This record gives sequence, structure tokens and C-alpha cells, in this order.
Amino acid sequence: MINQPFQTADVGDAPVVVAPDGATVFPLPVMDGQGSLAVFELKPGAVTRAVSHATVQELWYVTEGSGQLWRRQGDREETVRLAPGTAASIPLGAAFQFRADEDGDGPLRIVAVTMPPWPGTDAEARPEQGPWEATVR
Repeated sequence: MINQPFQTADVGDAPVVVAPDGATVFPLPVMDGQGSLAVFELKPGAVTRAVSHATVQELWYVTEGSGQLWRRQGDREETVRLAPGTAASIPLGAAFQFRADEDGDGPLRIVAVTMPPWPGTDAEARPEQGPWEATVR
């Protein structure tokens, strides 16, 4: 058994980074070799860039706000509604893009587990063609 240190984090104290898709990310604890936890945030009306991941997959849980998630893998493609309580998977290699509703009271916030942990390399997120025009930088 691996003896990993205990980690405790507060999203309010987390560093703020920009994901390759343009979402704001607050990195949280990491379990070496297993997974990483983060909060993604997207302002009302914002649309991410469409990407796919080269080596990781994710599980998402929406905690605030609302929007839509588009996913495509092989011949499967769908757009689903995001609202508090919604959980979604982003399988390895799936193209995806998400957007926050414009009329939201606040940002779309998603808690995400990335498996294995996010590698932090530029090659991890590959550009894809999504259904919406991105509004993030």
C-alpha cells in the first residue's frame, strides 16, 4: 500500500489557472498516480474551446449554475443539460465542449476528478471541432 500524505484544501485558497479549453480551474488535492480533484468555473454566457484528452478521463459533478455539455466519441454524440446535481463522464479520447447559460445568476461550477492526475503538459488537450463558437481566450 502506498503511504500518501493527507491533503486538505479550500477552493478559496487554491491557485487559479486557465485550462486548455479556457475554463477557470482551481486545483485541489492530488493522489499520486491515481487522480486529481479540481473545480472548474465558467462565467455566464461563456463557451469553452472543444478539446479531447490524450491520457486522462474525468468525472464531473455540477454544484452551481447551469449550461450544456457536448460530447462525441466515435459515432456517439450528444448534448446534455448541466445543472446542480448533474454528474457526467468524459471518457478517454472523447471530444467535449461546455457552455454556461447566459441568464445564470452566477458561474457554472463543476467539481471534477481527473484520472490519472492532470499531467500539466500542453499536449494533453487536443483541439477539436465542437458545435459552438468559443468565447474564452
